[in-house]
Amino acid sequence: MLHIRIMALDDLPLGCDLDDFAGWNQSLLDWQRLLTLEPAGCFVAEWDGQPVGTTCTTRFDTIAWISMVLVDAAFRGRGIGTQLMRHAIAWLDQCGVRTVRLDATALGRPVYEKLGFSAEYEVARWEGMAVGGEMGRGITLAIDSHLEAISALDCQVTGTPRGRLLTRLFAERPQAMRVAVTQGSITGFSGVRLGGRARQVGPVVALDASSGSGLLDAAISDHQGQTVFLDVPLPNRPAMQWAEARRLRIQRQFLRMVRGRPVADRPEQIWASFGPEKG
Repeated sequence: MLHIRIMALDDLPLGCDLDDFAGWNQSLLDWQRLLTLEPAGCFVAEWDGQPVGTTCTTRFDTIAWISMVLVDAAFRGRGIGTQLMRHAIAWLDQCGVRTVRLDATALGRPVYEKLGFSAEYEVARWEGMAVGGEMGRGITLAIDSHLEAISALDCQVTGTPRGRLLTRLFAERPQAMRVAVTQGSITGFSGVRLGGRARQVGPVVALDASSGSGLLDAAISDHQGQTVFLDVPLPNRPAMQWAEARRLRIQRQFLRMVRGRPVADRPEQIWASFGPEKG
């Protein structure tokens, strides 16, 4: 029998095992962050008492993301993933969330459509070796006093108040967050996470092409010879062209989907998403 319960710290190794088997890029730190940001909104599915699946939610006011829908391969085909999704959606509805978003693989899209999700735009995951790049003019390391402006810019572009997520990222790796400054104003910012398989470049938000490409160049300059991933919305053509010029290749594509009220974001100014967990 299926039972769904709230995730605990002891369940994090299960999550790591499931995403490793699926070939995903999340690390233990990513799972810890998810549980810390939404301790009552991360769930584990048990089949006859055995933990076999996970899903997580992350709320930003009335907007939320669902992620990490994973099921042990030996238990697939029993509707566990769908029930995890229904459970997460019901919990978010109870919390007053009006918009739920996720990044779907081709395999997951039909399931999500049946649950009321519709397509927004595609996101391409680029993969390759970090080669070249440098700290260009106007790009500098972020400091504590930048966080308010970074959060405001991010909300302007993504339509989502992600300040507590960005503050958490800065606290985890302050040396990995940079800002682009143009005529005294912050016109972009970037972060990089240490994933399980590669460095995940993102989030990167920029108001103009000079800031966006400069931030991406600075990000890869720190990881020479390392494998990097970055998830780029297809509407951002300059970011796609930057990835091509850096000889990265498209590994896979996701479909960004929404249930409920659409978000007025600006994908053409999103140079790299945080990742499929949080947009």
